[in-house]
Amino acid sequence: MSEWFRLVILIGLGGVGVTLLATGLARLMAEPRRMARAFQTGLEARPDAALVAHGSGRGVALSLTSRQIVTVWDTGGWRMDYPLDELLGAELDLDGQVAARAMRGEPRRMLDRSTGAEREVRLRFLFDEPRHPDFELVLWPCKVVKGGPAKPREAIAEANRWIARIETLLRRTGGDLTLAKPPTVRRPSTPKSLPEALDEVDLFDADEEEDTFSE
Repeated sequence: MSEWFRLVILIGLGGVGVTLLATGLARLMAEPRRMARAFQTGLEARPDAALVAHGSGRGVALSLTSRQIVTVWDTGGWRMDYPLDELLGAELDLDGQVAARAMRGEPRRMLDRSTGAEREVRLRFLFDEPRHPDFELVLWPCKVVKGGPAKPREAIAEANRWIARIETLLRRTGGDLTLAKPPTVRRPSTPKSLPEALDEVDLFDADEEEDTFSE
C-alpha cells in the first residue's frame, strides 16, 4: 500500500511540474511579453510609449531617454531601430483615405471624425530612410479580443493619440535631421533557457496604458 501511495505522489508531483512548465512557456511566448522584450532590447530603455496591433505580431515603441523609435514585427522576431530624428511623421488611414496626418515641417491635419471606418484602420509611420521608409500597423480589424480595440472607434481614438504624440515629437526635434547610421533589420538573439527568460518577462507591464507626452 505504501508503494502505491508513493507512486501516486510521484505522479501527482510530475503532473504539477509539467503544468508549471507549460504555463511558464505559454506566459513567456505570449505576444505582449515577446513584444515587450523586443521593445526593451531595441530601445535599451523602458518605452515611454508603445503600441501593439494585437494579433498581427507588429508594434512600435519609442523612448525619449535613448532618443530611439523601434518597429517590431513577427511578434518580436524582427525589429528595426531608428533615431527619433529620422521620424518624418505619421498618417491615420480610414478605409484607404488619409483622415489625419502629422508631418515634419507641415501643419497637422486634424481628425474631423471619430467614426466612419467600416473596413480598416491603419496607422502609418514615415521615416527618413530610403530602404525602409515606412511601417504600418493595422489596428482594425483586431484579431485578438483581449487587449485590443473592441470597436473601430477605439482603434481610431488610439491612432489619433499617436498622431498627436508624433506632432509633439516633431516640434521638439525641430526641422533639422541628424545624420545617423542607417537602421538595420535585427533578428532576435539566441533564445535563453526558460529560467533565465522567465526572470526577464516582467521588465514592464506591456498591457499598461502608456502616458502621453506633455508639451
